[in-house]
Amino acid sequence: MVGYDPEAKSVSTAEAAAAGSASGFVTRVLVSPLDVIKIRFQLQIEQLSSRSPGAKYHGILQAVQRIFQEEGLRAFWKGHVPAQLLSVGYGAVQFMAFESLTKLVHNVTSYDARDSFVHFVCGGLAACTATVAVQPVDTLRTRFAAQGEPKIYRNLRHAVVTMYQTEGPRTFYRGLTPTIIAIFPYAGLQFSFYNILQQFSGWVIPAEGKKGGNVKNLVCGSCAGIISKTLTYPFDLFKKRLQVGGFEHARAAFGQVRMYRGLLDCMRQILREEGPGGFFKGLSPSLLKAAVSTGLIFFWYELFCSLLCTLKSTDSTTRKEG
Repeated sequence: MVGYDPEAKSVSTAEAAAAGSASGFVTRVLVSPLDVIKIRFQLQIEQLSSRSPGAKYHGILQAVQRIFQEEGLRAFWKGHVPAQLLSVGYGAVQFMAFESLTKLVHNVTSYDARDSFVHFVCGGLAACTATVAVQPVDTLRTRFAAQGEPKIYRNLRHAVVTMYQTEGPRTFYRGLTPTIIAIFPYAGLQFSFYNILQQFSGWVIPAEGKKGGNVKNLVCGSCAGIISKTLTYPFDLFKKRLQVGGFEHARAAFGQVRMYRGLLDCMRQILREEGPGGFFKGLSPSLLKAAVSTGLIFFWYELFCSLLCTLKSTDSTTRKEG
């Protein structure tokens, strides 16, 4: 179902957008706690170790306990409203663009739309399109997840007005450069490896074992997420550091803060102060989140597409009988 296939039932652009939105919505609810922990790790200047003086977070379990004790259970869904807007909008644009691009490749070029390289290029372009569309919401989500107590922003409207008045409209696109640089290979690798793993599983699993297609989609998506996230992770960290620029006063309770003049300055400061390992802070919860979220995204997208095709087929049959 992922990508245009001339030999199978395909969804329309609107159906791809609807399935992408629904899969993004369901997945976001389930993975939000991992996202909050990942962002907290990425923004911490001190080493993620109990031996590091002043380090607020040391590991996943310790971070869970501390966030729960200090901020309560709801803290794991901080910034959930902008995060949901991000997921729903991103899912709709990404899958709509991906389905359209793979169909375009099939119709106007000699390339096979099911080829892994085509999925890499189309997946990357679709993700870039979706990223530009939802970047302001992503910045808001990061700010909400990053702030401690007392809160700087009371709600979404207050955050938008405050950021616009104090930092200007460009602040909503902070971190866009590393995001675009990272998202093309990340999403491209996701779609490409998902396609490769699906083809591999079809070759390995015997015909009688192919009934568990939903589980296969989940596993293939999870593996694709882990591979792509590991290869492109540092740029996600740079993006988060840049997105909280001008927000340093709200980060005081979490330890040291830094100001970065841009992407290259951010890379230099992290390398100088935190070492090469600083580029991979928060990798553990990020990989866990990537495995869960990517697996669920493809799982739900395939499931919703199947349901839409079934409903369309049933409706068509009913009309013919009528």
